[in-house]
Amino acid sequence: MSERSRARLPAPLYPLISLAVLLALWQAAIEVFAIPDYLLPAPAAVGQALAQGFADGSLWPHIGATLTEALSGYALGCGLAVISGALLAESRTFERFCYPVLIGIQAMPKVALGPIILVWFGFGLASKVVLVALVCFFPLLVNTINGIRRSDPELLDACRVFSASRLFLLLQVKLPAAAGDIFSGLQIGVSLALIGAVVGEFLSAQQGLGYLIASASVSMNLAVMFAGVALLAVLGLSGSLLMRGLHARVVFWEAGARR
Repeated sequence: MSERSRARLPAPLYPLISLAVLLALWQAAIEVFAIPDYLLPAPAAVGQALAQGFADGSLWPHIGATLTEALSGYALGCGLAVISGALLAESRTFERFCYPVLIGIQAMPKVALGPIILVWFGFGLASKVVLVALVCFFPLLVNTINGIRRSDPELLDACRVFSASRLFLLLQVKLPAAAGDIFSGLQIGVSLALIGAVVGEFLSAQQGLGYLIASASVSMNLAVMFAGVALLAVLGLSGSLLMRGLHARVVFWEAGARR
């Protein structure tokens, strides 16, 4: 097969080949090393657990709960991150007062904050949303600040010549210039949102993929545990691909540079 013909393969085919090789190695390792089911289930057993869960409808409430927690916290954390990042980038005084505090909060392990959040916000949806928002907040905050401060100084000076206001510069020049960095932070936040949701479900929940994995661990049902992990991987991949597509459409002027 020539180099040109290999380049014409459909893009989704490459990860599918990698997945097939991974599953084959997984099955081969079980057979060669005689790994028992209670240590590592076979891919077929995980697939059967997924098929049965979708067929009887038991998986859908868990998926819905995790998605609700992750999306709500993601929207809250990312919205606050962009607003706070713009304020910090525009005001050195605000940065001196608030940035060290934000770094200190970020340095705290979120698992350690989990019990405090449960006491403050209860055992329901609100505590998971707050935990997800905290996890998603800081990476996007840093990306927003760095992106705004990398705005073209010559373009800013040209706008100031025409008496452009600070608000105009922020909305029409700085934020568009930072859009690439913001979307990079949004893409990172997708996986972090799922991590935050699962951590919250491990601490206290009655539904969710994290709760499913934790409850299956009690009965040592590794097939269901792996099924929950596989669903989290699919959700994370889907969200990341969606955000990459939005990035390409919204920040279209960077498309040539990314090729």
